[in-house]
Amino acid sequence: MKEFTLPKVRLLTKTWEYDRVYRQGKRLRGHNFSLILAANELGGTRLGISVHGVKKAVQRNRIKRIVREFYRLHRLLLPQAFDIVFTVRPGFTPATPGAVQGAVRQLLAKAGLVPA
Repeated sequence: MKEFTLPKVRLLTKTWEYDRVYRQGKRLRGHNFSLILAANELGGTRLGISVHGVKKAVQRNRIKRIVREFYRLHRLLLPQAFDIVFTVRPGFTPATPGAVQGAVRQLLAKAGLVPA
């Protein structure tokens, strides 16, 4: 059951961590969102979420909850030893973690990071 937990060490929390990913990372652009991936030396994947242009806090927090839930359930499918920042633009309104999974999987498959 432990593989489905989301400990704080698996999240990007500091501004300098986000800055490093933005500077060194590879950008994968999707519809209304982007993934920025940068290798890390920690051996595990970490997630950061950046939501811009969504005016209402309720909507921003819902998007972040859904992205965190997707990451919690599917982090073993993502490339290992990477810091991943999920940036959301206005207009992205996922209904379920499954909707996020489909969009992210399609983007990672297009980049050749996971099997299609």
